[in-house]
Parts: sequence; structure tokens; C-alpha cells
Amino acid sequence: MDNTTPALLGLVLLMAASMAIGVAANKATEAGGGFLKGFFLGNRSLGSWSMALTATVMSGGTFMGFPSLIYSYGWVLALWIASYMMVPLCSFAVLGKRMGQLSRLTGAITLPDLLRERFRSPALGMGASFLIIFILAFSLIAQFKGGAIILQAVLPTIPGVTDSAGIHIADKSPAFIYGLIVFTIVVVSYTVYGGFLAAVWTDLFQSVLMAIGVLILFPLALMKSGGLAAATAAGVEQVGSGFAFAPGANREFLPVTLAASFFMMWSIAGMGQPASLVRMMAFRDTKTLRHAMFLLAIYNTLIYLPLVFTFICARAILKPLDRPDEVMPTLALTVANPWVAGLILAAPFGAVMATVSGFLVQISSAVVQDLYHRFINPHAPERTLRLLSQWSIILIGAIAAFATLHSPKFLQAIVVFAGGAAASAFLVPSVMGAFWSRATRQGAMAAMWTGMWTMLVFYGHGWYMNAFHPGYDPGIGEKGSFYPFYLFGVAPYVWGLIFSAISGVVVSLMTPPPETQDVELFFGTAEPQSASG
Repeated sequence: MDNTTPALLGLVLLMAASMAIGVAANKATEAGGGFLKGFFLGNRSLGSWSMALTATVMSGGTFMGFPSLIYSYGWVLALWIASYMMVPLCSFAVLGKRMGQLSRLTGAITLPDLLRERFRSPALGMGASFLIIFILAFSLIAQFKGGAIILQAVLPTIPGVTDSAGIHIADKSPAFIYGLIVFTIVVVSYTVYGGFLAAVWTDLFQSVLMAIGVLILFPLALMKSGGLAAATAAGVEQVGSGFAFAPGANREFLPVTLAASFFMMWSIAGMGQPASLVRMMAFRDTKTLRHAMFLLAIYNTLIYLPLVFTFICARAILKPLDRPDEVMPTLALTVANPWVAGLILAAPFGAVMATVSGFLVQISSAVVQDLYHRFINPHAPERTLRLLSQWSIILIGAIAAFATLHSPKFLQAIVVFAGGAAASAFLVPSVMGAFWSRATRQGAMAAMWTGMWTMLVFYGHGWYMNAFHPGYDPGIGEKGSFYPFYLFGVAPYVWGLIFSAISGVVVSLMTPPPETQDVELFFGTAEPQSASG
């Protein structure tokens, strides 16, 4: 075993700690208000730190996909991520308190629960459940790929793993496959045992590790590269002047229209993510929400600015990489002492693990609570629901791991699709339900499906052109089989939000208004005490 062994040991300790957190979360769930509320919503007990430092926001895209694009295209990626500093204002401040109120008024445990009860529409709830399963399945592929890449960086040091007789699947190395297997077993195990609180508590624990890891890696990379000026010059020499000057490295990667699209992606579209919306349903009180906004704004700044600088520096340190998604673990093992590298790698690995656990709980809740318990067996005993929840997590994890073997070149491509699809489907119905008393079930349904179909049409057109027209190039963004058609240079999720809003408003105004008693219940003057604090 060589000098990367300490990094592997660090990741093993992190996985052991996550398993211990799962055990503790299971005990807390048992002591709460019943299996469903505890396993899927943590008994509505989240405090400020748990709300703010959530690794579901800091994911494999943050530490693997985003750095790979910085490394590939340069300084223009600062425009890509700039609006992340506004996430707390757009998400918690706009929707946070109202989502908490509605979830308590309706008794909702999941987002489909909330939409179903707010609009009195089982069909809307069922449709939301299916879309959550579909969208989060794509998100899981990105996260599983990130976890496998990190373990791949340290597993080759173990005798036998690099044996030429090792298995190869879909051009993935034996180390990648073994890393994927280990990652799948660990993250599925502690999620099965601890549920929502396991995901939230590992978020909190691993978010601290993330901040430490990033703040250690940045000065090491800065010193090794000779400074940002030298690193930028190295990038220009390797990939062209676009590395230093927008729109990208020898390609129209991020012109003004697409830069504006991605500003909307993180600041506005981020409000429509199911995982974030569920967190807003689980906070303790309004004071908690205000503190979480402040903490998250600071945390995002501490994470994202150093990431931009760090992976600009990577161009002066590393040889050109054939697989840019591997830049984070490669850089950590290059610039740091092996023991320190283990701590640094714990940051992206922790982000991926916590994100996967959160998504697994969301998908499981859609299958068990929103479909089985709601429509198939409303009187199912708690033991049956527990077993179904746990087995659904195991099955979903196995499917996601298998799909990861056929993932596209850039992990961030999957993250962008899944995030954009979720926003296009859920943001407008959520806003309509929270703030517009005239919104109808037909309008919410139209908004949800119009947004989703817009995304599918744009991505389907991009896939078709790549598959059947070999010379096709979208002209902007990254070129590849999983990249969409950019109408007028604007990303598909922007069109998804626009068409979703238009259809939601028009259909609501064309259909009969909601019942008076529903308007009074959801828009009356009385506020539920526990939600307004």
C-alpha cells in the first residue's frame, strides 16, 4: 500500500461516523411522533444549523461537477455560480415560512402530500410523486458517480484492485466499480436505518468537514501553482484565451444569455427543488428560519469563492486530465500530505453521501407514503411501511448504482438537468399554492406538467440531434449527447418556468375558483402558532 493509504483510512473513518449517525438518528426517530413523521420529516424539529448547513445543497455537483467545469473552462464559471450567494434570500425568505405554515395546516409529510391537500387533488399528488421519483433518480446517478470517483482515487493502492483481470463495465475501471460498490453499500445502509434525521444530521456533520476541506485545499493549491496569475497563464496556454476571458475555453460556453440562465438556475430555480421544499416543511419556528438564512449565506460564500480560485490553480499543477470530473481528488492527492488529503477528500465525499441519503429518503417517501400508503393500502401497519421504506431505498440505490456505469462525461450535466426539471415542475405550483388564493387544481396540474414537458422536449431535441446528426453542435454550452437545445441561447429550465407560469395562471383563470372553505383555511387571518413562532 502506498502513500494514499492515509486518505483511504480517512474516508473509512468518515463512513464509520456516518453509520454511527444513522444509529443515533434511528433512536431519535423512534422517540418521536410515529414512523412516517419521524422517518420522512424528522418530527418537524430542524434547528437553524440543520436548516442552513445542508449538504443536499452542497452536493457532488459542488465538489466534483462544478470544479471540473472551472478546470475545463476557466474564470467564466464564476458567473455560473454567482447567484448561489442569493439562495437563502430566494428560498428561505420567499417560501420558507409559508411552506411551514401550509405543511402544518394540512398535516403534510412530503411535497406531494402538500400539493394534494392544498389543491384537494389526488391526481396532482400522484403526478408529483412520479415526477419526484423520475427526477431524483437522475440526481442520484450524478452523486453515485461522484462517490465512486473519490474512492477510485484511493482504492488503486490496494493489491488486487488494479489487477488486469479486474472487471470492466462500460469503460469504467475496476477501481471505479469497486468504489461504486463500497459507496453504495455504506450510504444505503445508514439511510435505511436512520431515515430523514440520518440525512439531516450527516448534512450537518459533513458540511463542517466540507468547509474545513475547502479552506485547507485553497492555500495549498495557491502556493503550488505560483499564484492566480500564473495559474491563469497556464490555463490560457493549455486551452486558449477563453480560459481567462469569457465565454469559455475556445468555445461559446457561457455567453450572456446562458450566464443569465444559470443565475436564474441557482437563485430562482433552486426554490423548486423537492429536497429544499421538504426542509422548509420541517423547521422548528420562524426564528430558526431567519437564523438559517444568515448562516447559509455566509457558508455559501466560504465554500464557492475558494472553489473557483482553487480549480483555476489546478491548471498550473496537474497534467491535462482526460476525465475532468476527477480533478478534485487528483488535486488533493497531489498538493497535500496524504493524511491531510484524506481530510480534504472527506469534504466532497461527505457532500455526496449526505446528498444521496437525502434523495433516497425523498424517493422512498414518494413510493411508500405518497403512492402505496395513500392509494394502495391506507391502513397498512407501521411495520409494513417501515419494511417497504427500507427495501425501496435498497432497490433504488442498486438501480442508481447500475445506471452510474453509463453516466455522461461531465457529472454536472446530470445535476443541471435534474435541478432544472425539478424547478420547472414544482416551483410554480408551490408558489401558486402558497400565495395565490385563486389558483386551482387544474392550474397547478397544468403548471407542473407543462414545465416538465418543456424540459423533456428541449433535452429530447438535443439528444436526437446528437444521435442522428453527427456534425451537430449546439453552438454554446458543452457539446455532448446529454445536452439540450438552447432556444435563443437560453437554458431549457428558463423556458420551463416561463411556460409553467403562463399555463398555471391561464388555466386557473379559465376554471372555477376553489371552494370558499379552502380559501378561508389556507388564506385566513389566523396563523398556526407552531409555524409562525
